Amino acid sequence: MGLNIGIIGFGGMAHWHATHASNIEGVKYVCAYDVDPKQMESAKEMGIRPCASLEELLNDQSINFVLVATPNHLHKEMVIKALRAGKNVMTEKPATLSVADWDEMVAESEKAGKILTVHQNRRWDKDYLAMRQAVEAGTLGKVYSIESRVFGTVGGMYGWRAFKQYGGGMVLDWGVHLFDQLLFMYPDKKIVDVKAELMHLLEVNKEVDDYFKVMLKLEDGPVLTVEVGSYAFRALPRWYVVGDNGTLEIVDFTMGNDGKEGGGITRPRFGMEGKVAPVVVQTPAGPTRMMAPRPPETREELPLPRPEADWTELYKNLVDVIDNGAKLIVEPKGVRRVLRLMELVFESAESGHSIACDL
Repeated sequence: MGLNIGIIGFGGMAHWHATHASNIEGVKYVCAYDVDPKQMESAKEMGIRPCASLEELLNDQSINFVLVATPNHLHKEMVIKALRAGKNVMTEKPATLSVADWDEMVAESEKAGKILTVHQNRRWDKDYLAMRQAVEAGTLGKVYSIESRVFGTVGGMYGWRAFKQYGGGMVLDWGVHLFDQLLFMYPDKKIVDVKAELMHLLEVNKEVDDYFKVMLKLEDGPVLTVEVGSYAFRALPRWYVVGDNGTLEIVDFTMGNDGKEGGGITRPRFGMEGKVAPVVVQTPAGPTRMMAPRPPETREELPLPRPEADWTELYKNLVDVIDNGAKLIVEPKGVRRVLRLMELVFESAESGHSIACDL
């Protein structure tokens, strides 16, 4: 059977889905609905049948799956309507704007006996998978800190994402992806403390956050830092991980593996841990022994893992779920955990204090 998909909301992300997933075996985009006639014309040009109304799409018996790609504040309403029409559903991230809303949506899916999932495609980002493989293989020893960052230079949020009432802001736009990656990596370790700072760097964005920094404390695990900004002109590494047997850095996973451009792993050579320079030397941090760079013979440089994966894996999983009863990868309970974390992020930022939790 596979996925015969109807799309609700044919904006930028819907175009992305239709372009990138249409070549996957078992995936077919059948029809689409959008309130904007120009978007419906665009769907037609892509070979996707435009629907004159939402009701026409939901009543279409040729589709068994609905993708909700509307602005964030409409996700709950559209998902519930699709489930009640007997469709399996995937919604764009964030799933919705509150845990209470998500609980209602999950209850509707269970009542209908249909799949409900979220487009968390960045679980298959190669930079994320490379970092995760290195950590889980023990290459860095015991890991104490994982830092995840994404920076851009454009500045202002665009379109509906610049308005709070529509679910705008960087936490809900990019934070949801980066939080999901880390929580998916640590499903069994509880988050016990959340500290968040949200900022509005540009006047046009005073209503929503265009920069945030969040620190998460895991029970018996590393400290996780997530930082995103749309107005930063010199970016820090995408990933920076510190363990007791090495350090990992990923600057740009597409550039190389030499430890300078794309990133790499540096570890002490066996038997040469904890070596301090014999004399005070001049460094970028000033004269020091403790912070002096290690001599080359006391360290080893390792390449990053090179995982084979791409975003189509999410769709392949959905086809397998529909056709063969496979296990859903992006499960409702994981989605709920991310939504609850984002609620705590907003709560911490508003209070100005860290929030103790059991998440």
